[in-house]
Amino acid sequence: MGRRLHVRNHEVKALRSQVTILQRLLKESKKKVGEVKEENKRLKALVDSYADDLVVRSTEQSKTTVKLQKQYEKLLAEVKELASHSIPK
Repeated sequence: MGRRLHVRNHEVKALRSQVTILQRLLKESKKKVGEVKEENKRLKALVDSYADDLVVRSTEQSKTTVKLQKQYEKLLAEVKELASHSIPK
């Protein structure tokens, strides 16, 4: 009976040690998860900022493209007009 109690006491001590180790690992894991979540928030903010900047740039480039297209068409019309009025030799 005494031997069983001694063995059981040893098992309890071993389990307490394992619980302590697991609690420490859980605490470290929770800390790491918190750090990763914070980093993800910063990265999401950065990506959102880049996305917003790209939308602005794309809009500006579209406006510039339309403007250049209109200028090109105007110049083409002027060239055709001048070509039709050229002096025959």
